[in-house]
Amino acid sequence: MQFSSCAHILQRENRLHLCCVAALIGLFLLVATPRIPHSPNQHMFADMRNFLGVPNTLNVLTTYPYLFFGVPGLVFCLSGSCFGISLKGEVWGWVLFYSGIAAGAFGSAYYHLKPDDDRIIWDRLPMMISTVSLLSNLVIERLDERVGISCLISLLMLVFISATFERTFDDLRLCMIFHFIPCIAIPILVFLFPPKYTHSTYWFWATGFYLLSRFESLADMKVYSIDRYIISGHSLEHLCLAVLTFILSVMLWLRSIKISRDY
Repeated sequence: MQFSSCAHILQRENRLHLCCVAALIGLFLLVATPRIPHSPNQHMFADMRNFLGVPNTLNVLTTYPYLFFGVPGLVFCLSGSCFGISLKGEVWGWVLFYSGIAAGAFGSAYYHLKPDDDRIIWDRLPMMISTVSLLSNLVIERLDERVGISCLISLLMLVFISATFERTFDDLRLCMIFHFIPCIAIPILVFLFPPKYTHSTYWFWATGFYLLSRFESLADMKVYSIDRYIISGHSLEHLCLAVLTFILSVMLWLRSIKISRDY
């Protein structure tokens, strides 16, 4: 099926219905699944080696590439002259994306120095903000600016609600839903809707690294054993997310408007 025919299927009048369906699916998952409390096992990573007195050294050090790519990306977004961004809503989305990535370097390192229930929020929150900002940017680019901005505001509110829900009720369900939904929504938007800009193939590479990072996180010990205990899946997850940020930065630097839309 061609991109144009896929886009035709989801006309403006159907998008509200799709949003309602997505919200109902999320609500169903929240109600149908049992409560998921914190577990000490979630802080037990495959690679817990200490080098030079730094606890969980590789898990800490592999977060700092976030900073190397997040800060320049944030500066270029704010400068308004280097990246191919044509809509104000996209500016806010990309600024939040790069801010979350940069903040994740500190938050994730802080958590991995002493992994526990109190510190994990500083690891999760910046990356959740980056993820929902990235998803909203795709909605703005592939569908509609107003819908994307509404999506950004709504998802950011839900991020803080889910973080509060986790802390108050010791329940990880909302956070896990937030990790699950982008894995489905981002590839769908990338594959089914036509791009507004050139160099859209970079989205496919970014999507691949995003899905790979999710897999490496889940297969932390398995990856660690396969590569003969050199680097764990969790550390590779950090590096994959840093590469994803670099790929998107190159895309923004190179791209230009390909088509104009009249919504």
